[in-house]
Amino acid sequence: MEEYRLRILDMHKEERPRERLIKYGASSLSDSELLAIILRVGSMKENVITLSQRILKEYNLKQLSRTNIKNLMKIHGIKEGKAAQIMACFEIARRLESFNDSEKPKISSPEDVYRRIYPGLREQKKENFIELCLDTKNHIIKEETISIGTLNANIVHPRDVFKTALEESAASIIVAHNHPSGDPTPSREDIEITKKLIEAGKIIGIEVLDHVIIGDGRHLSMKEAGYI
Repeated sequence: MEEYRLRILDMHKEERPRERLIKYGASSLSDSELLAIILRVGSMKENVITLSQRILKEYNLKQLSRTNIKNLMKIHGIKEGKAAQIMACFEIARRLESFNDSEKPKISSPEDVYRRIYPGLREQKKENFIELCLDTKNHIIKEETISIGTLNANIVHPRDVFKTALEESAASIIVAHNHPSGDPTPSREDIEITKKLIEAGKIIGIEVLDHVIIGDGRHLSMKEAGYI
């Protein structure tokens, strides 16, 4: 005898995730119920709530946000479409964290740099070296990833950093990179490249205001730490 599978439509209306969200708000739902709304439907063998619960037993939310389509599709019941929905959801969340509705966001502190850059770097397993080109009032003209390195190293040359700054007629720049280890303590190489950039900036006439190292939920300003 075939095992009965409870469908979402078989549930009382007030128990269905979407209806509960509409009535009580998104904060009243569990992680699995929110995921169920994103996925919409389950499979032939399980409803979408059971599928969502199983996914969250295999991955917690942080792990789920970091994985890729290939790994998601290894989960039984998750094909390309559902995997893309999950990834799109987390990408929107990351973009919201650094969203600024002003035309040219202003950088006033290392915390501003951290809040802008951290969401995009939080899940990176390699070092990303990023440059913020600023105008005379410290408004961002352009943000650019200069290079992507290995797990614990990033090779950056001053000419690559100042190429973009010169093209954008930047008055100054701030550079930043992440430490995948989560520890923002500067390495010897970090200190050396910072000094090289400062010297090159003096020659070119573009000031290096700071070098911010991004860790796991924390950051370090090379300027505040006395390296600049």
